[in-house]
Amino acid sequence: MSSTDNKSDSEQEDGKRVDISTAMRQATKQLSELLQCAPGSVSAVKPAEDGWTADVEVVELEKIPDTMSVMASYRVQLDPQGQLVGYERIRRYARGQIDRR
Repeated sequence: MSSTDNKSDSEQEDGKRVDISTAMRQATKQLSELLQCAPGSVSAVKPAEDGWTADVEVVELEKIPDTMSVMASYRVQLDPQGQLVGYERIRRYARGQIDRR
């Protein structure tokens, strides 16, 4: 077993980028912990020069019926090792709302 096999996903060697699935999990986990909101889904993950960017959907306000719950999309920046370095809310909407394109 190599020394990197013993490290968690977020403890990769300097200069190595975590894989896309790890970036996706890290984005959801860290943002939901920070905002204290239930994670929804990840709608986008893209490599960036300095790590990863991901769009994460979260439930900001639970309502009954659930189609009235308030959802939000956050753009999350992760460093190459998968640690959250920044985020911004880019959209807020009712759960049942469909984008018109």
